[in-house]
Amino acid sequence: MCVAVPGKVMEINGDTAKVDVMDNICDVNVKLVNVKPGDYVLMHAGCAIDVLAQDTAREILDVFAELEEEVHDNA
Repeated sequence: MCVAVPGKVMEINGDTAKVDVMDNICDVNVKLVNVKPGDYVLMHAGCAIDVLAQDTAREILDVFAELEEEVHDNA
């Protein structure tokens, strides 16, 4: 099973963007989407595959944070 994760576009250089994913900066290919700094994207395998509304991205990130907390609590 594969999981796509949301992140915030910080800067764009050609077809590559610096994207903040849960406080980790990743280089992401943005050739498939039309984005600008400040947009949220859904990423999979190093590529942005969709642009997300900020509230949708935050909801997904909140779920990831809850899952991380649950894992740490049960470790």
